[in-house]
Amino acid sequence: MTGSTMRCCRKLAELLHTLVLAALLALSPVVQAAEIDLRGIQITPAEDGGLVLATDLAFDFSPRLEEAVGKGLTLHFVAEFELTRPRWYWFDERVIQIRQTWRLTYHALTRQYRLSTGALHQSFSSLDEALRSLSRIRNWQIAERDRLAPGETFDAGLRVRLDTSQLPKPFQVEALSNKDWILSSDWKRWSFTVPRVSAAVAPVMTTGEEAK
Repeated sequence: MTGSTMRCCRKLAELLHTLVLAALLALSPVVQAAEIDLRGIQITPAEDGGLVLATDLAFDFSPRLEEAVGKGLTLHFVAEFELTRPRWYWFDERVIQIRQTWRLTYHALTRQYRLSTGALHQSFSSLDEALRSLSRIRNWQIAERDRLAPGETFDAGLRVRLDTSQLPKPFQVEALSNKDWILSSDWKRWSFTVPRVSAAVAPVMTTGEEAK
């Protein structure tokens, strides 16, 4: 079999797999996601003149997810943040759209759980400790210095979820019909005004009642 024929066969197999996955998604019943509750969202001026976000997460980690991590599966949690500028004459302008990913893994040799984001990571002796750290998002830079004009008002949105698209393919199929794999918050949306004060002044806070 020639190299070009092998490549064609691989592409055909990938296409077939994609079609099967799409068909399963279309035929699968709607699965209710377990909720992640976002609490006490805060946006504060950073020392470098930008803006950072903090929030606490409340969620139930299912036994199925706990088992999967314990067997060496990596789980990816994604936080998505956006700022949009309302425009009456056209679609709203998306000024900022960023995301941050945390990877939760278990290392059998060291018997430790690891929570990583980018090149940074922390190790924990128990899953509960790792989840407590995951539930506290702190100092996430959402805007650089001079990116936003002080006093300007935007529509803000925040969501946190388990990214099942990064699971191995067999688990992606299972997640289509098994609610234990679905863990997500709704979009929290609120009106945000860029502070005119320096970083030394009190933070701009978005409470749970304001963020809907």
